[in-house]
Formats: sequence, structure tokens, C-alpha cells
Amino acid sequence: MRGLCVSLELVILQDSKLKFEVSAMPDIRKHRGAHPEDRKLFAEAQLPILQTAVGDLSWLLSHDYTMKGALKLVGDRYSLPERQRLAVSRGACSDQGKQRRAATRVGAKDLGGEDLIVDGFNIIITVEAALSGGILIDCRDGCIRDLSSVHGSYRSVNETDQAIHLIGTALEDLKPASVAWVLDRPISNSGRLAKRIRDLATQLGRNWSVGVIFNPDAEIIGSRQVVISSDSHVLDQSERWFNFNRYLIEKELAESWLIELS
Repeated sequence: MRGLCVSLELVILQDSKLKFEVSAMPDIRKHRGAHPEDRKLFAEAQLPILQTAVGDLSWLLSHDYTMKGALKLVGDRYSLPERQRLAVSRGACSDQGKQRRAATRVGAKDLGGEDLIVDGFNIIITVEAALSGGILIDCRDGCIRDLSSVHGSYRSVNETDQAIHLIGTALEDLKPASVAWVLDRPISNSGRLAKRIRDLATQLGRNWSVGVIFNPDAEIIGSRQVVISSDSHVLDQSERWFNFNRYLIEKELAESWLIELS
């Protein structure tokens, strides 16, 4: 026996992409902050090699390499540990992806009177990370992404209500006609998070709807609303999207720990 802690992983495939991990160790985190090694892994001296790795990975993706294969090539070449590889993968994108996202991105001034659809977990987790001192990545496509992972289970943290409030206030400042939040039903506690969003909407008198559905990516991509997300898969297939994370972080959370990997 290698230790007192035994983990059990149950892998279930849903729509060819959902992975659930069940662990004997409960998630007891109160913050979505930095990993203990982040100060070392993302110190100023590390950034040039990580930026070079993002450039190399983006070149490979632009020439039709798969993310998995390309990331292994780049990660092995620069001897990157797992967490640095995650940052590089989130910071990179192909030339084609970068160009398409730039062409479909709309500005804040264009959102008045528009209907917005929010990729709930995607946006909330990034803002939670920013509020709790987690590392944020300034990516090649202009998005700001975090290094958190849900893996089928979500647990609210001390910053959750503040994150929802900040997001809601920023959304209302854009003066949309409506805001539809979408959450992943297969992720645990999605129903509880939906209730928190609805309660806050009622408290603040906001015109929000909150849906908890099995395939939110398809719902978001297929909608005619302006998309609020930083998910690369979603952005590459959306007709219009707004770079909300950058807008909010620059407006309200400028002191966040943001590293440039673009």
C-alpha cells in the first residue's frame, strides 16, 4: 500500500467528452487560489521559455498537429512539468483559430440591447480564481484563462457569491436585453449553483434566466445570442462572442496575478 489515501476514479463517457472523477478524498478547498508550486513554476525567469513553448505549440496546431501530440512534443522538448504544460496548452492556439476568434469577437459598445448567453462554470471559476489569488493566463487569442479544473465535480468557495455579484454587475453595465446563464447538469452541485445565481438575480432585480442542461456547449454554440465564454471549443464555433473575462478583470480586478504567455 503506497499511502493512507486511496483514490478511486470512475470514468464515464457522455457525448464523447465528459469525464467524471470520484475520489475518496473530498474537495475541502475554501479558495480557488494558487497551487503551492505556482510561484516557482511561473516566476519571472520562467516566462521566456513558457512563451517560446506557446509559440511552438501554436505553430504545430496551425499545421494540423493534435493538441495531445503537439503538447507532448513541446513539453518534452522544454522539460515542462505538468502544470506548466497545462498553462502552455491554454495559452496557445492555431493561427486559424486566432484569426477566426478575432473576426467573430464583438466589443463592449456593441452589446447594448443584445441577448447574451453565459458559459456559467467557465466564467465563474475564472473570476473565483482571480479573487483568491490564483494564476491567470493572458493567452494568444486575447482571452484570459485560469488553471482550475472541474472534472465532473464543482464545489463553491468563499469567493463564489462575490464572483457572481461581480459578473452580474459587469453584465448589467453592458446594458443587454437579456442574460441567459447555462450550467452543465452532469457536473455535481450545478443545481445548487443555479439556485445561488437565481437568488442573486431576484435580490438585484436582474433579467437573468438560468438553465441546467446536459450539453451546454451545443446550446451555447447553436444559440443566436452573443456568447460569454473563454472555452476554445465554444469560441471556434460561435457566430459572435465577447471577451468578458478580459473586460471584467481589467475593469474590476486589475491587481490579479496575470502572466502573459501570448
